[in-house]
Amino acid sequence: MMRSDRAGGVLTLTLARPERGNALGPDLVEALLAAVQAAAADATLHTLVLRAEGRHFCTGLDLSDLATSSDADWLQRLVRIETLLQALWHCPLATVALAQGRAWGAGADLFAACETRIAAPDASFRFPGAQFGIVLGTRRLAARIGTDAARGLVVGGGAFDAPAALAAGLANAIGTEPPVTPPVVDAATARAVRAASRGDPPGAADADLAALVRSAAEPGLKARIQAYRERQLATR
Repeated sequence: MMRSDRAGGVLTLTLARPERGNALGPDLVEALLAAVQAAAADATLHTLVLRAEGRHFCTGLDLSDLATSSDADWLQRLVRIETLLQALWHCPLATVALAQGRAWGAGADLFAACETRIAAPDASFRFPGAQFGIVLGTRRLAARIGTDAARGLVVGGGAFDAPAALAAGLANAIGTEPPVTPPVVDAATARAVRAASRGDPPGAADADLAALVRSAAEPGLKARIQAYRERQLATR
């Protein structure tokens, strides 16, 4: 489900559900969240790397149990995903994401939440939440690439490739490996620099969570997800 590897002050978390496109099911979300929170509390770490096994970085929500789940289930899952995204966004470590294949939906949000974002040449990105009425990660995306560009990606919902992600500022670079870590890094200094660079307005985290809950609490969440899924299957 998830592999954790440490080398000095660098912790690498690898999504390990390639048979499901590394889709975010509840167990994977909780494992990632616990690992990010533990890393943030470990003063000997300075860098957190997020990557994935297989063809795709993360294809978004795991919809395998959609038929047997409820609106309340999906509200809970989305709140936990937002909690994970906030933990990454506010993590005191330098955060690096490497995305190959599809980084769609919540997978694209995972990528955007990291400080250094490297897209493999075959990577593609989508932010389809607005297509089923969900506000997830929108303000953070706007902070990365600008309000107008973010609105276009969210409203359009289409896929765009690695060069487009680089041009928009969603990706910092195109490649397949993280940048070389300097041989000597003082973890305390790295954390202080990271904290100073966040720049979020006061109350932003609470506002992000409130916006998600308001959108997800609208009746018919499961039905909206199902309708979106059926539209996507019909276009294949």
